[in-house]
Amino acid sequence: MIGDGTSGVERSVERTLGHLRVLDGADEQEEQSQAPLTLEDLYRKQQMRMVRLAILLVDDPATAEDVVQEAFTGLYRNWSQLRDSKAAVGYLRTAVVNGSRSVLRRRKTAREYQPPHQPDARSAESLAMLSSEHQAIVAALGHLPRRQREVLVLRYYGNMSESEIAEATGVSKGTVKSTASRALEALQKQLGSA
Repeated sequence: MIGDGTSGVERSVERTLGHLRVLDGADEQEEQSQAPLTLEDLYRKQQMRMVRLAILLVDDPATAEDVVQEAFTGLYRNWSQLRDSKAAVGYLRTAVVNGSRSVLRRRKTAREYQPPHQPDARSAESLAMLSSEHQAIVAALGHLPRRQREVLVLRYYGNMSESEIAEATGVSKGTVKSTASRALEALQKQLGSA
């Protein structure tokens, strides 16, 4: 767990993103025991999971698919340089996080020159699968600063350790802990005022 104690908001975030992870049908232990051997296997096993990760970071399915496609293209270019196929999943996560950051930076730049617009609404199907509590948490995640959202999504949806999050985002383990703490506080305030 991130932080010293488990607050109500942390439990809610963990429940919501854990619920989404379960909906993915992906089991972390299965992935580790049956590492993909080819790029095609990796694509078949990880593509939708990476798209869902990107959607949680950029909040737009079409853009998320583009980010993931770019990540797989980069992996294809560097496939021969990987130390083993297990490293490919980490490469993909990092590429998806970095690609999502680039998208968000471009959005920010575009917004400076255009009037702000409302983000696209989530699909009715995805919202129907979530309870009202889960919907409120997913909506509140969208209001967090980029790094805070990344840390919570990677921790509770990606089921990653602090070390893995630090590696994927390029920050120190201590920064991951403090960012998670601040993110949970911000969610507490948002959900408390709702």
